[in-house]
Amino acid sequence: EISEMSERSKQNVAHGLAWSYYIGYLKIVLPRLKTSMEEFSRANPNMLTCRETWKLHILVPLSCDICDDLEKADSNIQYVTDLTETTLTRAGTKKRVYKHSLYTIRDKDNKLWHCAVEYATPLQSLYAMSQDQCAAFSREDRLEQAKLFYRTLEEILKGSKECRGTYRLIAYEELGEAESHSLSREILWHLWQQCHEEYAVHEGDQPHHPVMTLCSEELNLQISASDLPQPLRSDCF
Repeated sequence: EISEMSERSKQNVAHGLAWSYYIGYLKIVLPRLKTSMEEFSRANPNMLTCRETWKLHILVPLSCDICDDLEKADSNIQYVTDLTETTLTRAGTKKRVYKHSLYTIRDKDNKLWHCAVEYATPLQSLYAMSQDQCAAFSREDRLEQAKLFYRTLEEILKGSKECRGTYRLIAYEELGEAESHSLSREILWHLWQQCHEEYAVHEGDQPHHPVMTLCSEELNLQISASDLPQPLRSDCF
């Protein structure tokens, strides 16, 4: 009976996606990420200068609308190269390749920041379900499931010793087409925050004013009555 209730309310969708994402991907790649960063840094000593950012930055747009090409999503984001690949035989596939892409993020002062960043791919499934009539998945369902996915993934990763210190979850809600650089600003804020914990940063270098990072508690009451994406915070620069 409990299972049927969960099925009707779709409570198990995001929960299952979060666990699958962790078990089938993050738990495999994150423990190897620091080694890849070390190798790249030795070959390019002037690029990854802040060790606090040597993490996989995982983008979690609450709209679940994912752009496959980050450079097209925001022109201030430019691809640099791929980090060292991890090759494993998994689920019958020989030499399955896992890799991460390194990007430069340009701030308003034309300073270049470097980081490994990618979208949380299970959100594509949530978006596709909301576009498929067979799934009977509304925009409100999608938003709630995106929040639940984030909260569940956050809790899973917090309890994972293997993945400790290797990731940064970036949950956000798009500001619309008029804000063409909102994604790069969102990433820059997280990069600045991580570096600021380690190094003294001049006021002029700050991507935007420090605010409380979006956390799971803040995602509980963010549903908007509008069909258009709404900003979660007003600290834009």
